[in-house]
Amino acid sequence: MQVESFSSLLEKYKDYETSPANERIERTISRINNLDGGFYKIFVNTNLVGAICISRKEGASKFWISPMFIIPNYQGNGIAQKVLILIEEMFPEITTLELATILEEERNCFLYEKMGYIRTEFKNKLNDKATLIYYKKER
Repeated sequence: MQVESFSSLLEKYKDYETSPANERIERTISRINNLDGGFYKIFVNTNLVGAICISRKEGASKFWISPMFIIPNYQGNGIAQKVLILIEEMFPEITTLELATILEEERNCFLYEKMGYIRTEFKNKLNDKATLIYYKKER
């Protein structure tokens, strides 16, 4: 499901080192088993349509989101917005959420900015096609 969700971006940007579509299974299993966070399935009715991983970054109240994905047939329906709201409701102790996305993916940037995330100054140029940018939301 993660591969399905990120394959088109991998093909478009050729970011073989960082794309979740190219992630080794051991890394995915490590995220699932991480005791300082959680890997949550996303359902619409009874259909499994994606997942979100959050992990404690520093201290008890700073978390990192990566990855969050929705399979292509369900993208663009407001699911990611609802998931981000649910994460904040599930973890009221969170004071800071951080994440990264591809700058060239305007829909992703729009989503995070709409949800109150602020673009930071830090950028990581992956290659000539893609740049990772970082977002932060403080509550």
